[in-house]
Amino acid sequence: MELLKQRIRQDGEVFGPDVLKVDRFLNHQLDIALLQEIGKEFARRFSDCGVNKILTIEASGIGIAAITAQYFHCPVLFAKKSQSKNIAGEVFSTKVQSFTHGKLYDVIVSKKFLSPADRVLILDDFLANGAALDGLIDLVQQSGATLTGAGIVIEKAFQPGGDRIRARGVRVESLARIAAMDPNSGVTFL
Repeated sequence: MELLKQRIRQDGEVFGPDVLKVDRFLNHQLDIALLQEIGKEFARRFSDCGVNKILTIEASGIGIAAITAQYFHCPVLFAKKSQSKNIAGEVFSTKVQSFTHGKLYDVIVSKKFLSPADRVLILDDFLANGAALDGLIDLVQQSGATLTGAGIVIEKAFQPGGDRIRARGVRVESLARIAAMDPNSGVTFL
């Protein structure tokens, strides 16, 4: 998606060979016009899948999922990184190692919101090593729902997550695939 690549070049900040900061428009401050274009693109790419639910993980995926869901006319469900008092009853649970935070989370979704009748599209902001995506796939599988695919805004294609998850037979559609990053020369796209 050329618009997204241009925005990454313009406002993204590279901190080392594996950290790209896009907080000016994607995962801290949100550019809603850009998110609308991202949502339209995910809707175009997954229009033939019968998606009736979008699943993401808190917190950075929520804005992307919410904007995209309006094009699918379906609800958004987000996996929480901790049990809270407002989640009563049974939950699906898995463990996720966060690349960004270097922390292991117990990720949960209430069983009342994910069932075998659902056709789920997973959305997230980044795909690097694939731990968050693995966890979300596990939650979908536990529920018996059908996984239609995963939409990723930015994939660090030089890290193993995307290739590993595609090798499992999961359809992964990334809007910007990065081949390399360098603080001096910036981002190189595939």
